[in-house]
Amino acid sequence: MIDEGWREQFEESPGYLDFARVGPPSRAVVEENAASLRRLATAGSSTVDDLMVDDGRARRAVARLCGAAEDRVVLLPHTSQGLFQAAFGVPPGEVLVSAAEFPANTYPWARAEQAGRLTVRWSRPPGGRVTPEVVAAGLTPGTTAVSVSAVDFRTGYRADLAALREVVGDRLLVVDGIQGVGVVDEPWSVADVLVCGGQKWLRAGWGTAFAVLSDRALDRMEPLLSGWTGVEEPGVFDDEIHAPAAGARSWKVSHLSPIDAGCLARALELAEEIGPAVIRRRIADRVAELDELVRWAGAEIVSATDRRAGILSFRLPGRTVEEVAAALARAEVVATVRPDVVRLSPHASTGPAAVDRLRAALAELRAPG
Repeated sequence: MIDEGWREQFEESPGYLDFARVGPPSRAVVEENAASLRRLATAGSSTVDDLMVDDGRARRAVARLCGAAEDRVVLLPHTSQGLFQAAFGVPPGEVLVSAAEFPANTYPWARAEQAGRLTVRWSRPPGGRVTPEVVAAGLTPGTTAVSVSAVDFRTGYRADLAALREVVGDRLLVVDGIQGVGVVDEPWSVADVLVCGGQKWLRAGWGTAFAVLSDRALDRMEPLLSGWTGVEEPGVFDDEIHAPAAGARSWKVSHLSPIDAGCLARALELAEEIGPAVIRRRIADRVAELDELVRWAGAEIVSATDRRAGILSFRLPGRTVEEVAAALARAEVVATVRPDVVRLSPHASTGPAAVDRLRAALAELRAPG
């Protein structure tokens, strides 16, 4: 029953292998969005207030997913806003960041440095893997925070968050979880700031994201970018600047669209219905199957295989990326093609047809013998 229910919820192309870029939302999320828009289109006296209830519904779903208290969760429009909040809120000092991070996790720190808020200490880890050893080597007495992706966007390398927490010690640990939450089982509570967008593996659509803050983060970070909805008594218009609200609400700049909040809530609720462990296991099994297939074609695997998440990156010796991309297009396989590698990223709903299409494309490119 669970398998049938899951398959019926999704309509992506049979050859879609690009969830690390964007995850097509479920029928349930699409219906949630449409129903909320219809309610808004015929708005009555209580419609707006009724829609706003979904903010709390989404935060409760996030809290269940990440093992946090609801008042430690704040909804955001995208990952970047959460990382900017973190960058402008950490205590003065050095922040250790890998230069190989996805730009959403480099620009906020660079901009905060330009504003005189902190100093960025850039690390350049081999292969882009931010290991505990790399972080330990980069720490100085002036380091106040470390920022890292839970999963590297290029290689799919899964950071050892528990070990990083030990190395970082009492410093703040900021985690970009967009390529990890919903894919792998990690101790998310070790992060002082966990930021995640919902448009990829959570399949909630664009405009959905959240941050989860620890007590240490709330004690030490200044909510410098707190907006009018992130303060005490936001509905009291007395021509005064109010103090930031308690808890994670201090990170709010304005209201997140209640329609987007409802979509995030429904996406997480659906994942709960299916079972997060079931979803993670299916993703892992499908990645392993794709790994075996590209190796059959003589590919060089350039993504992580020891600490793997949902990403499989490869290149084919003797074939240009353009040739590989053309073969994938002919077989109607959707993947991310970069100048040096091809990145595949399946989800739990990825069916056998995707494997068949990829096999057809690789058979065309496979070297004899």
